[in-house]
Amino acid sequence: MPTNYRAPVDDFVFLLHDVIAPEAPHAIGDLTREDTREVLQQAARFFEEVWAPLDAPADEQGCRLENGKVSTPDGYASGYAALCEAGWNSATAPEALGGGGLPEAIGQALREFSASASNSLGLYSGLTNGAHATIRRNGEPWMLEHVVPRMIAGRWTGTMCLTEPHCGTDLRLMKTRAVPQADGSYRISGTKIFISGGDHDLSDNVIHLVLAKVPDEAGQLRDDLGTVNLFLVPKFGIDPATGEGTGRNGVDVGGIEHKMGLKGNATCTMYFEDALGWRLGGSTGSGQTSNRSSAGMSGMFEMMNSARLGTGLQAVASAQRAYSHAAGYARERLAGRAADPADRSGGVADPIIAQPDVRRLLLKQASFIEAARALGLYVRQLLEEPDETKRADRVAMGSLLTPVVKAYFSDRSFESANDAMQILGGHGYIRDNGIEQLVRDARIFQLYEGANGVQALDLALRKLRSNDGRAFADFLHRVESTASAPGRHPELQGHAEVLADAAGHVRAAGRWFAAAGRKPYDTGASSYDFLTMMGIFSCGYMWLRMAAVSLEKLRAEPESRFHRRKLELARYWFEREMPMIEALRRRVETGSGCLMGLPAELF
Repeated sequence: MPTNYRAPVDDFVFLLHDVIAPEAPHAIGDLTREDTREVLQQAARFFEEVWAPLDAPADEQGCRLENGKVSTPDGYASGYAALCEAGWNSATAPEALGGGGLPEAIGQALREFSASASNSLGLYSGLTNGAHATIRRNGEPWMLEHVVPRMIAGRWTGTMCLTEPHCGTDLRLMKTRAVPQADGSYRISGTKIFISGGDHDLSDNVIHLVLAKVPDEAGQLRDDLGTVNLFLVPKFGIDPATGEGTGRNGVDVGGIEHKMGLKGNATCTMYFEDALGWRLGGSTGSGQTSNRSSAGMSGMFEMMNSARLGTGLQAVASAQRAYSHAAGYARERLAGRAADPADRSGGVADPIIAQPDVRRLLLKQASFIEAARALGLYVRQLLEEPDETKRADRVAMGSLLTPVVKAYFSDRSFESANDAMQILGGHGYIRDNGIEQLVRDARIFQLYEGANGVQALDLALRKLRSNDGRAFADFLHRVESTASAPGRHPELQGHAEVLADAAGHVRAAGRWFAAAGRKPYDTGASSYDFLTMMGIFSCGYMWLRMAAVSLEKLRAEPESRFHRRKLELARYWFEREMPMIEALRRRVETGSGCLMGLPAELF
């Protein structure tokens, strides 16, 4: 039977109003607790009832390319139309442009609901939201007037076109060319691969955000980032003066990928052949774009960083659905006897949830998922700090944690989906029971938006050292301040001491990277273990904060199962996960010797 989905409304209400908002009221704006619950309950019903039933059939059917046109699985067109009609695709977009104007933290909850219900279908609208946000920040006035409102309404969708057949992360090697035209537009030519939602039958137009290089005076492309720019290239041409269509642009689908997972989302090879496009971020104020080198690169990085956060949270959404199914199965599946006679049922066998190893797998999943959800909201509010006096420091802290969200979340989410399969045993390996699809779907998030090894290197090589390490130091100070003052909660003193001790190991590992005499390969060799340290540590920080709130709540509601559960999950994290930080520090400090010692020809 396919997995049933129930959205974690209670958890989001708790996190938004009790954990995040007391420190960052901008996260929820003017919404009351009742407002938030009502919005999320309505959204939950939509995604549970309308989208979740589409997920398994779409995985079976996949997308099709016939006569140059891509068709999505049965039910996707009506499901997408229902999303747009209900306004869930545009709930956080500005009201002035046709959106709902809700806080972005609410949007994060909606994106988890949509991804858990149907990750493949959710990608179409999720990428569109990221694309029109980039255009809003970097586009010309005519784009804000004619393009963005149609994207917010869902009539047009959006993509990110970065990867090429011969290069992925190393953008210096790109060959897609953007030739300037007299009217300020460009002609784009090149091939892009692995383009999610590159073409489909859900919308009237597809707005591609394309990375391309502007050739030099001799018409040559240089292998550096100096001429890489971001361009808006529509599938169907647009008249900037009116917003009306001008017919097919030079954009075609070369093929769709036959993938391991996310089969309902069309991953396309896209051919751009003298396609008309416009540069983002290079306005001169005169209606034309500047020829300044790398105009619009900031827009590209904004788009990529937003996508990295989204990728980590999509991974958590798949893990959430897998965990829910595994927990339900463990409560019902009978096998063996509970070791403690007091826990035995009256039958010949007991539910497998009485087995310690099954509980290990379930607690491992749940404690990660709920900490990750909290950390994702925490990073979001850092990046959206409205106070000018705090913004630079808090955004820097959010940027420090962005590769952690992308890489650690996607690693642990894939592991969680696998653990859910383990609980179901042979039934988990069978497609009809739903977990197998979630394992396949979750695997891609470790590869999306820069493989996780690249994210780890970015953390250790750039984020850790940015602004002389100030963001790293600020984050450690914030965590240590929380750990040193557990407040009126002596019950949490043990957790606080574990977190404070872990902070010492994390700080020492950070200093190791900065120490003089590091070998050329040391940073790359130790960065992955450092990122994992940061992931465990950051989740521990969120668990201490959540546990403190839950203890307060239990004083008023001593029978609250929700808050007692939170305390047990926190206990698991501090007793079973946090000890790994010391071991990871030891691995960090081994450096590159054991990785680089074996000659390449002996592999």
